[in-house]
Amino acid sequence: MGFYDEERNIETYVEMAEGLDGRELVDVLKKHLAPGSTVLELGMGPGKDLALLAEAFAATGSDRSQAFLHRYRRAHPDAELLFLDAVTLETEQRFDAIFSNKVLHHLSVGELRRSLQRQAAILNANGLVLHSFWFGEGAEENHGLRFTYYTDSTLTAVVVPEFAKVACVRYREIEEGVSLYLLLRRSSNSLPTPVR
Repeated sequence: MGFYDEERNIETYVEMAEGLDGRELVDVLKKHLAPGSTVLELGMGPGKDLALLAEAFAATGSDRSQAFLHRYRRAHPDAELLFLDAVTLETEQRFDAIFSNKVLHHLSVGELRRSLQRQAAILNANGLVLHSFWFGEGAEENHGLRFTYYTDSTLTAVVVPEFAKVACVRYREIEEGVSLYLLLRRSSNSLPTPVR
């Protein structure tokens, strides 16, 4: 059982994240993606960013925690939600963009590469990914969760050939410069990857 499979841990997380959302990141995506485009959020948690994404896009939420999915569905019974692991992404659906806010830092560097390869496979032509991370170096474990930190250069080094980098930018969240986001576009010259 994972950390976010227990109801008490979810409630602790929701309280800790009170007042925080990914509005700034969603605004970045709006500058690069047409209104009404399909967007998959990885690791939606309590769904704050999913609600923001749904204001402009056809948004689908996903999480590896059934508890988070059930919690959101109780309040939003018509929401489009998927039970997905962020590495394997076992779905046949395709999207114009994939978004996550401080989720993929729970993956190892190797898992992040595999995730990006799968993301390329489920993106439409010229699709975008926008993911945020904590800025720093190294990795640590807390409550059974891995936290991998990245600098601009170490994050850019993880990018797989299926993508072209659009931007890697540090931004203010809680404190100046503690966060960075990576915006990638699926390379138009990359061969389509079959969806598994």
